Amino acid sequence: MTQTQHRADHELEAAIIDELAWTPSVDAREIGVTVTDGAATLSGNVGTYPELEEALRAATRVHGVTVTAGEIVVRHADSPADDDLAREATIVFDRRTVVVPKGSVRVEVTDHVITLRGTVDWQFQREAARHAMATLPGVSGIRNLITLNAATVVPPAETQGRIKAALRRHAGTEVPHIEVDVTGSHVTLSGTVSSSAERRAAEQTAWFATGVTAVDNQVTLSD
Repeated sequence: MTQTQHRADHELEAAIIDELAWTPSVDAREIGVTVTDGAATLSGNVGTYPELEEALRAATRVHGVTVTAGEIVVRHADSPADDDLAREATIVFDRRTVVVPKGSVRVEVTDHVITLRGTVDWQFQREAARHAMATLPGVSGIRNLITLNAATVVPPAETQGRIKAALRRHAGTEVPHIEVDVTGSHVTLSGTVSSSAERRAAEQTAWFATGVTAVDNQVTLSD
């Protein structure tokens, strides 16, 4: 690795530390940051799982960070037993019948890590299930193994056209440099964008297409 790359990583590291300190929902005093070739690793302790997620989001907001990996540990002052946490999770889903259909998701809890299984129709429902679990006191991690229903079949060319049209709408007058490839119900995105926010937005756009069950986001950040 060149000396220039070392300096670039050092600058990114400093920027991430500043962004963590700037984020009011994160206590950055016990979070460490290392950056190698633009990939950031966060380590240390936080008090809740939502705080862990906010810390990871803060790192990805920094321009030039390509990947964010977390080695942060959630340390709860008073953690419920796994059985109690599983009961609370079940109650949450019983009350969220509009977003997540009742009975569509099963919950398992081991060492305060929640595993979600089942099948839903849309990615936003899958994300809603994960978000609902993240807010429960005592959660240290979430494994979202919920799958998407592949019953709705849409011709790949039609899906590709709809996603490209949506990307053009969202970009306004400037067409993003993103290629869309569709095989069955799987979408692959490639190309370059100028920020992590654009990369995430492109992936979210692909998930909105009817019948999509997987999105492989290979979009990279421009230099």
